[in-house]
Amino acid sequence: MHQISAIFFDVDDTLYSTTAFAQLARRRAVEAMVRQGLRLPAEVVRRELGEVIAEFTSNYPNHFDKLLLRLPAESWAGTNRALIVAAGIMAYHATKGELRPFPDVLPFLQQLQQRTDVLVGVITHGLEIKQAEKLLLLGVVPFLHPEGIFISDQVGISKPNPKLWLRACARFGLDPREVMYVGDNPLQDVDPASTLGMITVRVRRPDTRCDELEGKATPRYDVRSFDELAAHLVQDFGLPLETPQKPGP
Repeated sequence: MHQISAIFFDVDDTLYSTTAFAQLARRRAVEAMVRQGLRLPAEVVRRELGEVIAEFTSNYPNHFDKLLLRLPAESWAGTNRALIVAAGIMAYHATKGELRPFPDVLPFLQQLQQRTDVLVGVITHGLEIKQAEKLLLLGVVPFLHPEGIFISDQVGISKPNPKLWLRACARFGLDPREVMYVGDNPLQDVDPASTLGMITVRVRRPDTRCDELEGKATPRYDVRSFDELAAHLVQDFGLPLETPQKPGP
């Protein structure tokens, strides 16, 4: 039976639905801007905001300022534009209070913590504080090794550079062949981890960005839930985890 020493997880669209959250937060932001005096149909504003995010990336800090620059000046004339921008920012951040992990995440992490000696951590791409905030809001921090959180912006190495995964392995003296990495993106998660010989898991969450995307490497496991992953960990690695009972005939 193979050995597994550690499991590291991606965050976005792996532990929670980034896609669903972003759609909700952006919709509420636009609605707040319209209520504050932006005189355009919400759908028109959402479409333009989508283009801003696509062009400047989701980590750009001034999406709403850029948005107003692209909209007709008469759509906000007579209103202080700073108030419109602030309304959008406030509504977006207020939505973060509703951030929740997928239902199978916390029970799975709790089992790993209570029933195994496997080191559990995160390897994620993004801004340092932004990704750390997600971990706190999702409630997963108590189940992670305190030194097992690797954020690309904090480490100085970005996905898909395999050095990011090597940094995590080196920190704990781990053989990559005994480390599992779980992520949703075949290009950003599975491919680089596979080059190191890691045990790769692709999790295909419903209605997420990468569900139909394919990479070069074939993941060791291709699952749709952490319940499926738990079954593999029991069967192939002998971990003492409980798995959901299959319904009878």
